[in-house]
Amino acid sequence: MKANMETRVLEEQMFGRNAVLLLMAILETTLSIPASKLTSHNTDIDSQIKAYENVSQKIINFVTKGEGKHQTFNRLAAMTDKFGNRLVGSETLENVIDYMLDQFKADGLENVHAEQVSNIAHWVRGKESATLLKPRHYEMSMLGLGGSIGTSAEGITAEVLVVHSFDELHARAAEAKGKIVVFDQAYVSYGVTVAYRDYGAYEASKVGGVASLIRSIAPFSINSPHTGWQDYKNGTVKVPTACITIEDAEMLSRMAARGDRIVIHLYMEAQNLPRATSRNTVAEIVGTTNPEQVVLVSGHLDSWDVGQGAMDDGGGAFISWQVLSIMRQLKLRAKRTVRAVLWTGEEVGLTGSRQYYNTHKVNISKYDMVMESDIGTFKPNGLKFTGNDEAFAIVEKIMQLLKPINASTLYHTADGGDISFWIKNGVPGGSLSNDNAEYFYFHHSNGDTITVENPDDLDLCAALWAVVAYVVADMDEMLPR
Repeated sequence: MKANMETRVLEEQMFGRNAVLLLMAILETTLSIPASKLTSHNTDIDSQIKAYENVSQKIINFVTKGEGKHQTFNRLAAMTDKFGNRLVGSETLENVIDYMLDQFKADGLENVHAEQVSNIAHWVRGKESATLLKPRHYEMSMLGLGGSIGTSAEGITAEVLVVHSFDELHARAAEAKGKIVVFDQAYVSYGVTVAYRDYGAYEASKVGGVASLIRSIAPFSINSPHTGWQDYKNGTVKVPTACITIEDAEMLSRMAARGDRIVIHLYMEAQNLPRATSRNTVAEIVGTTNPEQVVLVSGHLDSWDVGQGAMDDGGGAFISWQVLSIMRQLKLRAKRTVRAVLWTGEEVGLTGSRQYYNTHKVNISKYDMVMESDIGTFKPNGLKFTGNDEAFAIVEKIMQLLKPINASTLYHTADGGDISFWIKNGVPGGSLSNDNAEYFYFHHSNGDTITVENPDDLDLCAALWAVVAYVVADMDEMLPR
Protein backbone atom coordinates (compact mmCIF):
# COMPACT_ATOMS: atom_id res chain seq x y z
CA MET A 1 0.00 0.00 0.00
CA LYS A 2 2.75 2.43 0.98
CA ALA A 3 4.72 1.57 -2.19
CA ASN A 4 1.65 2.19 -4.37
CA MET A 5 1.03 5.56 -2.71
CA GLU A 6 4.66 6.61 -3.23
CA THR A 7 4.43 5.61 -6.90
CA ARG A 8 1.24 7.67 -7.29
CA VAL A 9 2.78 10.75 -5.68
CA LEU A 10 5.84 10.41 -7.88
CA GLU A 11 3.66 10.08 -10.99
CA GLU A 12 1.67 13.19 -10.03
CA GLN A 13 4.87 15.16 -9.39
CA MET A 14 6.34 14.03 -12.70
CA PHE A 15 3.12 14.83 -14.55
CA GLY A 16 3.09 18.34 -13.10
CA ARG A 17 6.75 18.86 -13.94
CA ASN A 18 6.33 17.48 -17.46
CA ALA A 19 3.30 19.72 -18.02
CA VAL A 20 5.32 22.77 -17.03
CA LEU A 21 8.22 21.74 -19.26
CA LEU A 22 5.80 21.15 -22.15
CA LEU A 23 4.21 24.57 -21.67
CA MET A 24 7.63 26.25 -21.60
CA ALA A 25 8.64 24.43 -24.78
CA ILE A 26 5.45 25.53 -26.55
CA LEU A 27 5.94 29.14 -25.50
CA GLU A 28 9.59 29.07 -26.52
CA THR A 29 8.64 27.71 -29.94
CA THR A 30 5.61 29.89 -30.66
CA LEU A 31 6.69 33.13 -28.99
CA SER A 32 10.46 32.83 -29.34
CA ILE A 33 10.80 33.26 -25.55
CA PRO A 34 13.57 31.17 -23.99
CA ALA A 35 12.17 28.99 -21.22
CA SER A 36 14.82 30.28 -18.81
CA LYS A 37 13.43 33.81 -19.21
CA LEU A 38 9.94 32.82 -18.05
CA THR A 39 10.99 32.37 -14.42
CA SER A 40 14.02 34.64 -14.26
CA HIS A 41 12.06 37.92 -13.99
CA ASN A 42 10.33 37.09 -10.71
CA THR A 43 13.51 35.61 -9.31
CA ASP A 44 15.40 38.76 -10.25
CA ILE A 45 12.78 40.98 -8.56
CA ASP A 46 12.88 38.83 -5.44
CA SER A 47 16.66 38.96 -5.23
CA GLN A 48 16.70 42.72 -5.87
CA ILE A 49 14.24 43.40 -3.06
CA LYS A 50 15.98 41.02 -0.66
CA ALA A 51 19.17 43.00 -1.22
CA TYR A 52 17.46 46.02 0.39
CA GLU A 53 16.87 44.29 3.73
CA ASN A 54 19.94 45.84 5.36
CA VAL A 55 19.36 49.38 4.13
CA SER A 56 15.67 49.19 5.06
CA GLN A 57 16.58 48.13 8.58
CA LYS A 58 19.15 50.93 8.68
CA ILE A 59 16.41 53.44 7.83
CA ILE A 60 14.08 51.97 10.45
CA ASN A 61 16.76 51.99 13.15
CA PHE A 62 17.81 55.55 12.32
CA VAL A 63 14.25 56.81 12.68
CA THR A 64 13.13 54.76 15.65
CA LYS A 65 16.34 54.44 17.68
CA GLY A 66 19.01 56.70 16.21
CA GLU A 67 19.56 60.39 15.55
CA GLY A 68 16.38 60.62 13.52
CA LYS A 69 14.13 59.63 16.44
CA HIS A 70 11.32 62.17 16.94
CA GLN A 71 12.91 64.43 14.32
CA THR A 72 9.68 64.59 12.32
CA PHE A 73 7.57 65.49 15.34
CA ASN A 74 10.01 68.13 16.56
CA ARG A 75 10.14 69.77 13.14
CA LEU A 76 6.36 69.71 12.80
CA ALA A 77 5.87 71.09 16.31
CA ALA A 78 8.31 73.92 15.62
CA MET A 79 6.37 74.93 12.52
CA THR A 80 2.87 74.64 13.99
CA ASP A 81 3.85 76.41 17.22
CA LYS A 82 5.47 79.24 15.27
CA PHE A 83 2.79 79.79 12.63
CA GLY A 84 -0.42 77.94 13.54
CA ASN A 85 -2.95 77.34 10.79
CA ARG A 86 -2.29 78.22 7.15
CA LEU A 87 -5.34 79.15 5.08
CA VAL A 88 -4.59 79.67 1.40
CA GLY A 89 -4.47 83.35 0.49
CA SER A 90 -3.17 84.28 3.93
CA GLU A 91 0.14 85.96 4.68
CA THR A 92 0.75 83.16 7.17
CA LEU A 93 0.78 80.47 4.50
CA GLU A 94 3.25 82.42 2.38
CA ASN A 95 5.47 82.94 5.43
CA VAL A 96 5.35 79.19 6.09
CA ILE A 97 6.37 78.45 2.50
CA ASP A 98 9.37 80.78 2.89
CA TYR A 99 10.17 79.05 6.19
CA MET A 100 10.02 75.59 4.58
CA LEU A 101 12.29 76.67 1.73
CA ASP A 102 14.82 77.84 4.29
CA GLN A 103 14.45 74.60 6.26
CA PHE A 104 14.95 72.48 3.13
CA LYS A 105 18.12 74.37 2.25
CA ALA A 106 19.46 74.14 5.81
CA ASP A 107 18.81 70.39 5.69
CA GLY A 108 21.09 70.06 2.67
CA LEU A 109 18.39 69.05 0.19
CA GLU A 110 18.81 69.64 -3.53
CA ASN A 111 16.99 71.73 -6.15
CA VAL A 112 15.02 73.49 -3.45
CA HIS A 113 12.53 75.84 -5.05
CA ALA A 114 8.92 77.01 -5.17
CA GLU A 115 6.58 76.79 -8.17
CA GLN A 116 3.92 79.45 -8.51
CA VAL A 117 0.24 78.50 -8.34
CA SER A 118 -2.27 81.07 -9.52
CA ASN A 119 -6.03 81.58 -9.55
CA ILE A 120 -6.68 79.99 -6.13
CA ALA A 121 -10.00 80.50 -4.36
CA HIS A 122 -9.48 83.06 -1.57
CA TRP A 123 -12.09 82.94 1.17
CA VAL A 124 -11.91 84.64 4.57
CA ARG A 125 -14.09 83.90 7.58
CA GLY A 126 -14.41 87.14 9.49
CA LYS A 127 -16.51 87.33 12.63
CA GLU A 128 -19.42 84.94 12.93
CA SER A 129 -22.01 83.72 15.40
CA ALA A 130 -25.15 81.61 15.64
CA THR A 131 -27.46 82.51 18.52
CA LEU A 132 -30.48 80.48 19.53
CA LEU A 133 -33.21 82.97 20.50
CA LYS A 134 -36.19 80.64 21.03
CA PRO A 135 -37.10 78.53 22.89
CA ARG A 136 -34.16 79.85 25.00
CA HIS A 137 -31.13 82.07 24.59
CA TYR A 138 -27.95 80.13 23.80
CA GLU A 139 -24.71 80.91 21.95
CA MET A 140 -24.06 78.00 19.61
CA SER A 141 -20.63 76.80 18.49
CA MET A 142 -20.32 77.16 14.72
CA LEU A 143 -17.84 77.48 11.87
CA GLY A 144 -18.70 79.03 8.53
CA LEU A 145 -18.04 76.77 5.55
CA GLY A 146 -15.42 77.67 2.96
CA GLY A 147 -16.78 79.59 0.01
CA SER A 148 -19.89 80.69 1.91
CA ILE A 149 -21.23 84.16 1.42
CA GLY A 150 -21.78 86.33 4.47
CA THR A 151 -25.00 87.66 5.90
CA SER A 152 -26.00 91.30 5.82
CA ALA A 153 -24.65 93.55 8.57
CA GLU A 154 -27.83 92.88 10.53
CA GLY A 155 -27.52 89.14 10.14
CA ILE A 156 -30.42 86.77 9.55
CA THR A 157 -33.09 86.10 12.14
CA ALA A 158 -35.43 83.33 11.12
CA GLU A 159 -37.37 80.30 12.24
CA VAL A 160 -35.72 76.92 11.83
CA LEU A 161 -36.74 73.84 9.90
CA VAL A 162 -34.90 70.73 11.11
CA VAL A 163 -34.53 67.83 8.66
CA HIS A 164 -32.52 64.62 8.71
CA SER A 165 -31.91 64.08 5.00
CA PHE A 166 -32.23 65.67 1.59
CA ASP A 167 -35.24 63.44 0.97
CA GLU A 168 -37.00 64.81 4.05
CA LEU A 169 -36.19 68.37 2.96
CA HIS A 170 -37.73 67.72 -0.45
CA ALA A 171 -40.81 66.17 1.16
CA ARG A 172 -41.22 69.20 3.43
CA ALA A 173 -40.26 71.81 0.85
CA ALA A 174 -43.46 73.80 1.46
CA GLU A 175 -42.33 74.45 5.06
CA ALA A 176 -38.84 75.71 4.16
CA LYS A 177 -39.45 79.11 2.59
CA GLY A 178 -37.89 81.92 4.63
CA LYS A 179 -36.41 79.55 7.17
CA ILE A 180 -32.92 78.51 8.26
CA VAL A 181 -32.64 74.85 7.31
CA VAL A 182 -30.81 72.71 9.86
CA PHE A 183 -29.53 69.34 8.66
CA ASP A 184 -29.24 66.82 11.50
CA GLN A 185 -28.10 63.99 9.22
CA ALA A 186 -26.76 60.72 10.61
CA TYR A 187 -23.04 60.09 10.09
CA VAL A 188 -22.51 57.10 7.80
CA SER A 189 -18.96 57.72 6.63
CA TYR A 190 -17.05 60.80 5.62
CA GLY A 191 -17.30 59.96 1.93
CA VAL A 192 -21.08 59.58 2.10
CA THR A 193 -22.09 62.17 4.68
CA VAL A 194 -19.90 64.99 3.35
CA ALA A 195 -22.56 65.53 0.66
CA TYR A 196 -24.53 67.53 3.26
CA ARG A 197 -21.61 69.89 3.80
CA ASP A 198 -21.00 70.14 0.06
CA TYR A 199 -24.58 70.76 -1.06
CA GLY A 200 -26.63 71.70 2.01
CA ALA A 201 -26.74 75.39 1.06
CA TYR A 202 -27.73 74.58 -2.51
CA GLU A 203 -30.53 72.24 -1.43
CA ALA A 204 -31.81 74.71 1.19
CA SER A 205 -31.85 77.53 -1.34
CA LYS A 206 -33.77 75.44 -3.88
CA VAL A 207 -36.74 75.25 -1.51
CA GLY A 208 -36.58 78.88 -0.39
CA GLY A 209 -34.40 78.55 2.69
CA VAL A 210 -32.45 81.67 3.73
CA ALA A 211 -29.46 79.82 5.23
CA SER A 212 -28.29 76.32 6.09
CA LEU A 213 -26.67 74.94 9.23
CA ILE A 214 -25.06 71.53 8.81
CA ARG A 215 -24.38 69.00 11.55
CA SER A 216 -20.59 68.63 11.47
CA ILE A 217 -19.30 65.79 9.29
CA ALA A 218 -17.75 63.78 12.10
CA PRO A 219 -18.55 60.63 14.06
CA PHE A 220 -17.73 62.17 17.45
CA SER A 221 -17.72 65.59 19.03
CA ILE A 222 -16.83 67.43 22.21
CA ASN A 223 -18.90 70.46 21.19
CA SER A 224 -16.56 70.86 18.21
CA PRO A 225 -17.77 72.23 14.87
CA HIS A 226 -15.89 71.13 11.74
CA THR A 227 -15.41 73.37 8.73
CA GLY A 228 -14.65 72.48 5.09
CA TRP A 229 -15.38 73.60 1.56
CA GLN A 230 -18.93 73.72 0.16
CA ASP A 231 -20.17 74.19 -3.38
CA TYR A 232 -22.84 76.45 -4.76
CA LYS A 233 -24.49 75.44 -8.01
CA ASN A 234 -25.74 77.63 -10.79
CA GLY A 235 -29.42 78.44 -10.93
CA THR A 236 -30.04 79.09 -7.23
CA VAL A 237 -29.57 82.03 -4.88
CA LYS A 238 -26.44 81.70 -2.73
CA VAL A 239 -27.29 81.54 0.97
CA PRO A 240 -24.94 81.58 3.98
CA THR A 241 -23.93 78.19 5.31
CA ALA A 242 -22.07 76.94 8.37
CA CYS A 243 -21.47 73.82 10.42
CA ILE A 244 -22.75 73.40 13.95
CA THR A 245 -21.82 70.76 16.50
CA ILE A 246 -23.33 67.28 16.69
CA GLU A 247 -24.63 68.15 20.16
CA ASP A 248 -26.42 71.30 19.00
CA ALA A 249 -27.87 69.64 15.89
CA GLU A 250 -29.31 66.85 18.04
CA MET A 251 -30.67 69.40 20.55
CA LEU A 252 -32.45 71.32 17.79
CA SER A 253 -33.82 68.05 16.45
CA ARG A 254 -35.28 67.16 19.85
CA MET A 255 -36.81 70.64 20.18
CA ALA A 256 -38.43 70.33 16.78
CA ALA A 257 -39.80 66.87 17.61
CA ARG A 258 -41.46 68.36 20.70
CA GLY A 259 -43.06 71.04 18.56
CA ASP A 260 -41.03 73.94 19.95
CA ARG A 261 -40.78 77.09 17.87
CA ILE A 262 -37.06 77.50 17.11
CA VAL A 263 -35.56 80.87 16.11
CA ILE A 264 -31.88 81.50 15.36
CA HIS A 265 -29.93 84.66 14.63
CA LEU A 266 -27.04 83.97 12.21
CA TYR A 267 -24.26 86.48 11.60
CA MET A 268 -21.37 85.87 9.19
CA GLU A 269 -18.79 88.28 7.77
CA ALA A 270 -17.47 85.67 5.29
CA GLN A 271 -16.11 87.00 2.00
CA ASN A 272 -14.87 85.56 -1.26
CA LEU A 273 -11.96 87.81 -2.23
CA PRO A 274 -10.16 88.10 -5.59
CA ARG A 275 -8.34 84.91 -6.55
CA ALA A 276 -4.98 84.40 -4.83
CA THR A 277 -1.47 83.29 -5.84
CA SER A 278 0.60 80.85 -3.81
CA ARG A 279 3.38 78.27 -4.33
CA ASN A 280 4.08 74.56 -4.25
CA THR A 281 7.25 73.81 -2.27
CA VAL A 282 9.75 71.39 -3.85
CA ALA A 283 13.00 69.66 -2.91
CA GLU A 284 14.89 66.60 -4.19
CA ILE A 285 17.59 64.03 -3.72
CA VAL A 286 18.79 63.70 -7.30
CA GLY A 287 19.16 60.22 -8.78
CA THR A 288 22.51 58.75 -9.83
CA THR A 289 21.88 56.94 -13.11
CA ASN A 290 18.36 58.07 -14.11
CA PRO A 291 17.92 61.51 -12.54
CA GLU A 292 15.16 62.39 -15.02
CA GLN A 293 12.97 59.62 -13.57
CA VAL A 294 11.04 60.57 -10.44
CA VAL A 295 9.47 59.02 -7.36
CA LEU A 296 7.29 61.73 -5.84
CA VAL A 297 6.33 61.94 -2.16
CA SER A 298 3.88 64.57 -1.01
CA GLY A 299 1.43 66.14 1.42
CA HIS A 300 -0.27 69.54 1.44
CA LEU A 301 1.04 72.52 3.37
CA ASP A 302 -2.10 74.67 3.42
CA SER A 303 -4.75 74.05 6.07
CA TRP A 304 -8.04 75.42 7.29
CA ASP A 305 -8.07 78.53 9.44
CA VAL A 306 -8.80 76.65 12.66
CA GLY A 307 -6.57 74.55 14.88
CA GLN A 308 -2.97 74.20 13.70
CA GLY A 309 -3.33 71.94 10.68
CA ALA A 310 -0.93 69.52 12.34
CA MET A 311 -2.85 66.40 11.36
CA ASP A 312 -4.38 67.75 8.13
CA ASP A 313 -1.90 67.79 6.63
CA GLY A 314 1.22 68.81 8.51
CA GLY A 315 2.03 65.19 9.29
CA GLY A 316 1.80 64.09 5.66
CA ALA A 317 3.88 67.03 4.46
CA PHE A 318 6.58 66.50 7.09
CA ILE A 319 7.02 62.74 6.61
CA SER A 320 7.54 63.57 2.93
CA TRP A 321 10.26 66.06 3.87
CA GLN A 322 11.66 63.39 6.19
CA VAL A 323 12.11 60.91 3.32
CA LEU A 324 14.65 63.22 1.71
CA SER A 325 16.19 64.15 5.04
CA ILE A 326 16.72 60.50 5.98
CA MET A 327 18.37 59.82 2.64
CA ARG A 328 20.64 62.82 3.04
CA GLN A 329 21.59 61.97 6.62
CA LEU A 330 22.26 58.31 5.78
CA LYS A 331 24.07 59.23 2.55
CA LEU A 332 21.59 57.25 0.43
CA ARG A 333 21.14 58.17 -3.19
CA ALA A 334 18.83 56.14 -5.42
CA LYS A 335 19.12 55.54 -9.16
CA ARG A 336 16.12 57.83 -9.68
CA THR A 337 15.33 61.23 -8.22
CA VAL A 338 13.19 61.29 -5.10
CA ARG A 339 11.19 64.52 -5.08
CA ALA A 340 9.10 65.95 -2.24
CA VAL A 341 6.29 68.34 -3.15
CA LEU A 342 4.30 70.17 -0.48
CA TRP A 343 1.10 71.19 -2.24
CA THR A 344 -0.74 74.46 -1.82
CA GLY A 345 -4.45 75.10 -2.25
CA GLU A 346 -5.56 71.53 -1.49
CA GLU A 347 -8.32 72.53 0.90
CA VAL A 348 -10.01 74.78 -1.65
CA GLY A 349 -9.98 72.36 -4.57
CA LEU A 350 -6.59 70.68 -5.26
CA THR A 351 -5.44 73.80 -7.08
CA GLY A 352 -1.68 73.42 -6.50
CA SER A 353 -1.51 69.76 -7.46
CA ARG A 354 -3.68 70.28 -10.54
CA GLN A 355 -1.42 73.05 -11.83
CA TYR A 356 1.68 70.99 -11.02
CA TYR A 357 0.26 68.11 -13.06
CA ASN A 358 -0.61 70.35 -16.00
CA THR A 359 2.92 71.78 -15.98
CA HIS A 360 4.77 68.48 -15.59
CA LYS A 361 2.55 65.96 -17.39
CA VAL A 362 4.73 66.34 -20.50
CA ASN A 363 7.15 64.11 -18.56
CA ILE A 364 4.54 61.68 -17.28
CA SER A 365 6.42 58.68 -18.68
CA LYS A 366 9.30 59.56 -16.33
CA TYR A 367 7.20 59.41 -13.16
CA ASP A 368 7.85 56.04 -11.59
CA MET A 369 5.45 56.35 -8.64
CA VAL A 370 3.52 59.14 -6.92
CA MET A 371 2.82 59.01 -3.17
CA GLU A 372 0.59 61.13 -0.95
CA SER A 373 -0.17 61.12 2.78
CA ASP A 374 -3.34 63.06 3.63
CA ILE A 375 -5.50 60.85 5.80
CA GLY A 376 -3.56 60.97 9.07
CA THR A 377 -0.13 59.93 10.32
CA PHE A 378 -1.16 57.66 13.15
CA LYS A 379 0.41 54.22 13.66
CA PRO A 380 0.98 52.83 10.13
CA ASN A 381 -0.12 49.38 9.05
CA GLY A 382 0.91 49.47 5.41
CA LEU A 383 0.33 51.16 2.08
CA LYS A 384 -2.64 51.62 -0.23
CA PHE A 385 -1.70 51.18 -3.87
CA THR A 386 -3.15 51.71 -7.32
CA GLY A 387 -1.39 50.10 -10.28
CA ASN A 388 -1.56 47.06 -12.51
CA ASP A 389 -1.24 43.52 -11.17
CA GLU A 390 2.46 43.25 -11.93
CA ALA A 391 3.24 46.53 -10.18
CA PHE A 392 1.08 45.52 -7.21
CA ALA A 393 3.01 42.25 -6.89
CA ILE A 394 6.34 44.10 -6.87
CA VAL A 395 5.28 46.67 -4.28
CA GLU A 396 3.74 43.91 -2.18
CA LYS A 397 7.20 42.32 -1.99
CA ILE A 398 8.79 45.66 -1.12
CA MET A 399 6.34 46.00 1.76
CA GLN A 400 7.76 42.85 3.33
CA LEU A 401 10.82 44.96 4.20
CA LEU A 402 8.57 46.72 6.73
CA LYS A 403 7.67 43.63 8.73
CA PRO A 404 10.00 44.74 11.57
CA ILE A 405 7.58 47.61 12.29
CA ASN A 406 4.40 45.63 11.55
CA ALA A 407 3.51 47.86 8.60
CA SER A 408 3.87 45.46 5.69
CA THR A 409 0.33 45.10 4.32
CA LEU A 410 -0.44 46.34 0.82
CA TYR A 411 -4.05 47.30 0.17
CA HIS A 412 -5.78 47.99 -3.10
CA THR A 413 -6.61 51.54 -4.18
CA ALA A 414 -4.61 54.57 -3.09
CA ASP A 415 -6.26 57.58 -1.47
CA GLY A 416 -5.25 61.11 -2.29
CA GLY A 417 -6.76 63.88 -4.33
CA ASP A 418 -3.46 65.60 -5.00
CA ILE A 419 -1.99 62.59 -6.82
CA SER A 420 -5.25 61.58 -8.51
CA PHE A 421 -4.33 63.33 -11.77
CA TRP A 422 -1.27 61.11 -12.18
CA ILE A 423 -3.02 57.91 -11.13
CA LYS A 424 -5.90 58.47 -13.57
CA ASN A 425 -3.33 58.63 -16.33
CA GLY A 426 -1.54 55.41 -15.49
CA VAL A 427 1.19 56.34 -13.00
CA PRO A 428 1.36 53.91 -10.06
CA GLY A 429 0.26 55.62 -6.85
CA GLY A 430 0.53 54.97 -3.12
CA SER A 431 -0.96 56.44 0.03
CA LEU A 432 -0.23 55.82 3.69
CA SER A 433 -2.49 53.35 5.47
CA ASN A 434 -2.64 53.99 9.21
CA ASP A 435 -4.81 53.33 12.26
CA ASN A 436 -6.81 56.51 11.79
CA ALA A 437 -10.20 55.59 13.24
CA GLU A 438 -10.18 58.90 15.13
CA TYR A 439 -9.01 61.04 12.21
CA PHE A 440 -12.41 62.64 11.65
CA TYR A 441 -12.73 63.47 15.36
CA PHE A 442 -10.22 66.29 14.74
CA HIS A 443 -10.53 66.91 11.00
CA HIS A 444 -11.12 70.56 10.00
CA SER A 445 -11.68 71.58 13.62
CA ASN A 446 -9.97 73.53 16.36
CA GLY A 447 -8.91 70.15 17.74
CA ASP A 448 -6.39 69.60 14.91
CA THR A 449 -3.28 70.54 16.90
CA ILE A 450 0.17 69.05 17.38
CA THR A 451 -1.17 67.28 20.49
CA VAL A 452 -3.01 64.88 18.17
CA GLU A 453 0.31 63.66 16.75
CA ASN A 454 2.28 60.89 18.46
CA PRO A 455 6.08 61.23 18.02
CA ASP A 456 6.67 57.47 17.81
CA ASP A 457 3.88 56.95 15.29
CA LEU A 458 5.27 59.76 13.14
CA ASP A 459 8.65 58.00 13.19
CA LEU A 460 7.06 54.77 11.96
CA CYS A 461 5.20 56.63 9.21
CA ALA A 462 8.41 58.32 8.11
CA ALA A 463 10.24 54.98 8.08
CA LEU A 464 7.57 53.36 5.90
CA TRP A 465 7.47 56.35 3.57
CA ALA A 466 11.28 56.40 3.22
CA VAL A 467 11.72 52.66 2.67
CA VAL A 468 9.06 52.50 -0.05
CA ALA A 469 10.22 55.67 -1.83
CA TYR A 470 13.91 54.77 -1.72
CA VAL A 471 13.54 51.14 -2.83
CA VAL A 472 11.14 51.95 -5.68
CA ALA A 473 13.50 54.72 -6.80
CA ASP A 474 16.54 52.44 -6.68
CA MET A 475 15.14 49.33 -8.42
CA ASP A 476 16.68 48.42 -11.77
CA GLU A 477 13.44 49.13 -13.63
CA MET A 478 10.54 51.50 -13.16
CA LEU A 479 7.28 49.98 -11.96
CA PRO A 480 5.25 48.55 -14.86
CA ARG A 481 2.14 50.39 -15.99
